[in-house]
Amino acid sequence: MIRWVAAIIGYSLFRFPGAIIGFLLGSVFENFSKSSGGGSKTIFTQSRGQVSPAEFELNLLSLASIVIKADGSVNQKELDFVRQYFVQAYGKDHANATFKIFNEEIKKKQLSSQSICTSLRNRMRYESRLQVLHFLFSISKADGHVSEQEVREINSISGFLGINYRDFESIKAMFFSNPDSAYTILEIERSATTSEIKTAYRTMVKKYHPDKLQHMDEVYRNGAEEKFRKVQESYEQIQKERGF
Repeated sequence: MIRWVAAIIGYSLFRFPGAIIGFLLGSVFENFSKSSGGGSKTIFTQSRGQVSPAEFELNLLSLASIVIKADGSVNQKELDFVRQYFVQAYGKDHANATFKIFNEEIKKKQLSSQSICTSLRNRMRYESRLQVLHFLFSISKADGHVSEQEVREINSISGFLGINYRDFESIKAMFFSNPDSAYTILEIERSATTSEIKTAYRTMVKKYHPDKLQHMDEVYRNGAEEKFRKVQESYEQIQKERGF
């Protein structure tokens, strides 16, 4: 049953070849579930209106591929980061099966970040989409440098995901170091008053609190904790600067 549901999902995403992909992926998940004694790790439960685990993984790999290729080259450190991330999230066997299907079927097609993001935007919580954005910046930073081309590509993806500009700039600032980074992360101006800074901090704590991603696997919650730490560090830095 799982494999045929996945086949239907695949068909809706990629038309005829996608139905085959969906069937194969469904088989992978079904077998993996049996071998693990009841359930593979999944980011979302399969229910109407949500992104299925199979669909999410392929879409996430597709977006990762687009970002990695944004500057015209494929960096091994960025590839290794993606592989490690997926292995930590799903286990080696599951991740390898997904990579195989992606490499053999999906990446041969003309990937469209707009169509991928439209699908995700309609069926993912906003805080989950923020985590996808953080993941894409983490990929681009894996080689120690986020290129302008990668930033432009991630900015485009952010727009397609329906992420507002201030949130995009906040997450982007977590990967760059400049005098205004702490303020940008808290989504305030350097001229903000002490009261405005404290209010902004409380707002960002609520927005980026790891509990917002309890529906996701541990590796994604770890990413949320990283964002949360950046908010705390930014606030502490501003406190020291302002002396309050």
